[in-house]
Amino acid sequence: MKLYKLACLGALLWLTGCASVTTGPDAIHGPAAADATSGHRATDRAYSPLIPSGKLQPITAAQAASRAVTELAPPADIWERIRRGYGMPNLESDLVLDREQWYSRRPDYMLRMTERSNKYLFHIVEELERRNMPSELALLPFIESAFNPQAVSSAKAAGIWQFMPATGKDFDLKQNAFRDDRRDVLASTRAALDYLQRLYGMFGDWNLALAAYNWGEGSVGRAIAKNKRAGLGLAYTDLTMPAETRLYVPKLQAVKNIVSNPQAFNTRLPLIGNHPYFQTVDIKHDIDVALVAKLADVTVDNFKALNPSGGSQPVILAAGTPQILLPWDNAIIFQSNLKDFNGGRLASWTVWRAPSTMNPAEAAKRVGMTEADMRSINKIPPRVVIRAGSSLLVPRPTQLDADVAVHVADNGQLSLAPDVILKRTLIKAGKKDSVAKVASRYRVSAASVAEWNNVSAAAVFKTGQKVVMFLPVRAKSLVQRKTASKNQSASKKSRSKVGKPTRLAKQP
Repeated sequence: MKLYKLACLGALLWLTGCASVTTGPDAIHGPAAADATSGHRATDRAYSPLIPSGKLQPITAAQAASRAVTELAPPADIWERIRRGYGMPNLESDLVLDREQWYSRRPDYMLRMTERSNKYLFHIVEELERRNMPSELALLPFIESAFNPQAVSSAKAAGIWQFMPATGKDFDLKQNAFRDDRRDVLASTRAALDYLQRLYGMFGDWNLALAAYNWGEGSVGRAIAKNKRAGLGLAYTDLTMPAETRLYVPKLQAVKNIVSNPQAFNTRLPLIGNHPYFQTVDIKHDIDVALVAKLADVTVDNFKALNPSGGSQPVILAAGTPQILLPWDNAIIFQSNLKDFNGGRLASWTVWRAPSTMNPAEAAKRVGMTEADMRSINKIPPRVVIRAGSSLLVPRPTQLDADVAVHVADNGQLSLAPDVILKRTLIKAGKKDSVAKVASRYRVSAASVAEWNNVSAAAVFKTGQKVVMFLPVRAKSLVQRKTASKNQSASKKSRSKVGKPTRLAKQP
């Protein structure tokens, strides 16, 4: 009998080792597992096997879905990996059915979206798993941007995660004249997952966290408080919210359902391997985008799809963008070709800072460009002037060897102002009019008024003195109208005096 019990206990221990797995960042799958933080073997760790009490029970589907067990075979592709990592409760509503129908009626659109995601999904899923977040969040860029890294909304949200400018700055996404990290694949994914984790910590519910990602945490918080005061439900489906936010989670649920069973929705998912698409490559010197693409043996379009933060910029400034992304195999090709490159300078562009406010034509002339090229390269719209201190990309002089400095590459801004035509205008100084008073009246600087009239900034004009002003056309018209009005008024007074009869003196 004792031997029978020992045999049962041994079988139980063997089954336990097969079925139970420690999960999380410190998981140890057997005594020889590698320590993820130190890189050493973890053979010296204390290991206590988990021995369940009572009879063995079959593993349920819910336990499998919650990652209570680990599949023996790795996922065949990234879609299967996403399915295995689902962690959010399913939302069932008429809105979900409506969105499922909308997507299933557009198989070409779904195929374009999913093919576009090929470059980014593995990295996003890896980051989600590292943070122990639900894998269906990897599908959120389908809703936000259709996985287009150059997408810009009417509200100026940008990138695959659609960060607004202010929110991007809150999460350390740089936005300057040479790059916009809201479009950067690594930086924006890090920021988006940081934000989603923060929202989940605030609301304790993934549906509410997603509503806040779309609508704003303050708006969701106020909606919850309003329902609480009214004694209403506090779930996502109970809140009163804009139509876009009301459809937001149903859209994600619909895409999740389609990914779970594409055949049922007349959808074909492209094969996306469960392996990295790209790797990072260090950039130590400024280098033209076209040259990078050539040395890496990729098209410029493919390079920009992986490195969209630079927009249409023709050059990568190493001080501001010290790393680029390249397809896995092409990264090795690039590094080898760059090492052997002897074709001259790496960069044919540099940064020039405007010394004073000027129009684009004058700026282009100073740096040896055409005005059309100046506007095209730096995205300068018509009818504006370039303000002093602005940073612009210009051709790199032959004699210049130095790369762009860190403070310029990392913080350069292009500041524009409306192009206003200034014309010389003469006005008459009023009683006790000083340089400061005249400058304030016409909204110009006192220094400018003093310079135009060759006087000091503290000078006081004589009454009636002609003062030289350079005013915008509208301001000049206003001065002319005021002058005409005064002249007309004076003329009326003069006529009234002429026409008035004189009184005769009384006769003695």
